[in-house]
Amino acid sequence: MPDSAVDDEPKVRVHRLAEQVADHIRGRIIRGDFADGDPLPKSEELIRRYPVSMPTFREAMRILEAEGLITVRRGRLGGAIVHRPSPANLGYNLGLVLAAQRAGIGDVAVALRHVEPACAALCAARRDRARTVVPRLRELHDEYLASIDDLPAVVGVSRRFHEALVSLCGNPPLIVLAGALEALWSSHEESWASRTEPHGVPLSKRQASGEVHGKILELIEAGEAEAVHQLVASHLATAQRNPKPASDPAIDLTLVRELMQPPGAAADS
Repeated sequence: MPDSAVDDEPKVRVHRLAEQVADHIRGRIIRGDFADGDPLPKSEELIRRYPVSMPTFREAMRILEAEGLITVRRGRLGGAIVHRPSPANLGYNLGLVLAAQRAGIGDVAVALRHVEPACAALCAARRDRARTVVPRLRELHDEYLASIDDLPAVVGVSRRFHEALVSLCGNPPLIVLAGALEALWSSHEESWASRTEPHGVPLSKRQASGEVHGKILELIEAGEAEAVHQLVASHLATAQRNPKPASDPAIDLTLVRELMQPPGAAADS
């Protein structure tokens, strides 16, 4: 009806203006004008830059917050904190989709057994691997050996080693997609490690995994792409034991949300 169309016009206009403001701020975040964890300029400064009403500005902030690009803190110390897009963010959204399809954490493990070896092979094929890949993997391997007596700590380092095989592969689509899978798996395995008995994984098995990590590092350093692909695939087939599918099949999105949540994000005042 004509009357309702007239009544809806201001709302439509506000929404479009809010989207334009959100589009511009989003573009600045993606371009890197703001680093992860940086505060956005104060609302007063942003409104001077984007001359819109306060309701329109708040709608723009809600759009960006719903996308996970900012966290709005309210109160005396309020403001908006920037979160640059990351595989962990995608991991949460991927987890939502998989949960809706009744996929379990075991399905995530199977997917990683296919994509992570490919990432490791790409690491070995990088011409600049001695500068960009090997130092970080060696650092993590040394940290693994130093933490081997502490189960939660060594599991956390192990997960960072496997995540690094993805993040250092040099292929942006694989880094994002496989990184999202890694985020899902890491959240579950690290949660398991924090809840299990200190000797839930015997020291001998931790040492064996450390030896495999060392061999993976050697093969990548030598540029042996096919060999490292095979080794990572076989290693994952035996190492992905926790949480056990029979006892904990579901993807726990609470764990993923905690993994991707920035420190202090929930501390509204």
